[in-house]
Amino acid sequence: MKICVLGLDGAAPEIIFGDERLINLRRLMDLGVYGRLKGVIPPDAVPGWMCMTTGQDPGSLGVYGSHNRPDHSYDEPAFVNSASIKALAIWDQLAQEGKKSIIVGVPPNYPPRPVNGISIGCSLTPDTIKNDFTYPSDLQAKITELVGEYAVDVKNFRTEKKDWLKQEIFNLSRKQWQVVRWLLTGQEWDYFHFVDIGLDRTQHAFWNYFDPRHVQFEHGNPHQDAIPEYYRRLDEEIGSVIELLDDDTILLIVSDHGAQRRDGGFAINEWLIREGLLVLNEYPKASTPFEKLDVNWGKTKAWSESGDCAIVFFNLQGREPRGVVPASAYELFQDEMKSRLEAIPDENGHPMKPLVFKPRQIYRNVRNVAPDLIVHFSELSRTSIESVGHSKLHLHGDDTGPDGYIHASHGIFILTAPNCPLTGEYQGASLLDIAPTLLDLAGYEIPQTMQGRSLVAGMEKKRSGGGPDDETEKIVHDRLAGLGYV
Repeated sequence: MKICVLGLDGAAPEIIFGDERLINLRRLMDLGVYGRLKGVIPPDAVPGWMCMTTGQDPGSLGVYGSHNRPDHSYDEPAFVNSASIKALAIWDQLAQEGKKSIIVGVPPNYPPRPVNGISIGCSLTPDTIKNDFTYPSDLQAKITELVGEYAVDVKNFRTEKKDWLKQEIFNLSRKQWQVVRWLLTGQEWDYFHFVDIGLDRTQHAFWNYFDPRHVQFEHGNPHQDAIPEYYRRLDEEIGSVIELLDDDTILLIVSDHGAQRRDGGFAINEWLIREGLLVLNEYPKASTPFEKLDVNWGKTKAWSESGDCAIVFFNLQGREPRGVVPASAYELFQDEMKSRLEAIPDENGHPMKPLVFKPRQIYRNVRNVAPDLIVHFSELSRTSIESVGHSKLHLHGDDTGPDGYIHASHGIFILTAPNCPLTGEYQGASLLDIAPTLLDLAGYEIPQTMQGRSLVAGMEKKRSGGGPDDETEKIVHDRLAGLGYV
């Protein structure tokens, strides 16, 4: 049985399940099982997609974001790449069975990882003209012949040039889905996995134009429909893919995390300086990225190298070169820091309710150089800002450019399979449950390394090969008729 996974980076449950105009997704929901999908901590594409395909949490993968400390020195963190993931993914498991896979844009996939099949790079690819972005490499010429210059991302998507940006994102999407259809119909595969990055970029660029609850929202603005328009475009593309799949294919629509408005940011390193935990030899005169600060490591106890959430490290004796915090006091200091972070108020003096996590309490294993604490501010509605040189701790903007949205902890899944015994809305699914479920439905053994559970474990599978029954067909027909499509 074939498996086709269409990943929608950052797809929001509220939109996917709430917009009746997404008729192809409505059809799949009626035919299969769907629900909110609990993501990992941190809720980012890296490591999220690989957590999904390996069934392992970020600590077990040893990857805690798109940048990771390669060692305990004070050097700048290194970019994660395809070689950073050592665990076997679902396509590796299937290769052991002699099955072929096609993976397109599943991060981190630069350099494009060798697979038993075809591998196309993700948004981490520096340049699709100068760098190899496919495996095997000779596939690049065929893709260029098909769509011209292939794009893995939109450069400079944090910009005020919204008309230009929207056109670039939609062009990116059009080319990528054209390549997807070409691969589905013209190449051999047993497992297919594509991730649409355009949705995430659209939401970063236009959420403040779309969400009436956003502080920057203005009614009647010219970009109010940009996000719903992109979702409708995705629905059409998904519909075109459905027509290409046979009845004996497992189809999964899934996102690595959700989406919500960005209420602002919290300058975590600024706070650490004010608390006497991060000490500088010289305070900057303007906003300055952390890696360019003149840090006095002999007096510093903690610092943060952050993404959307704060990744906090301690300057530990015997671990860091100029460690200050005694190793014997590590747990006591960790508890103290957790309490101090949880007590941070918002700009009005009200509780900000940060969620502060200890890696060893949330991950089954902790590998490589892990953070000492991970912090979600205001339940993820405020981003963590690592730069220093601000006049206040709470900021309305972002130090990386215009950005209206932030990742939410729950994404979505919609699963249809000819033998799936589940239908309707499902509650309690996790990102780590996806790979075991797909393997179970397709008739493969689930490796012990996978930490999730099959959603259909122990359930009797339906007989595959037939189409939907008459009752299901009637439900779908009636719903589409009510929307005016039949």
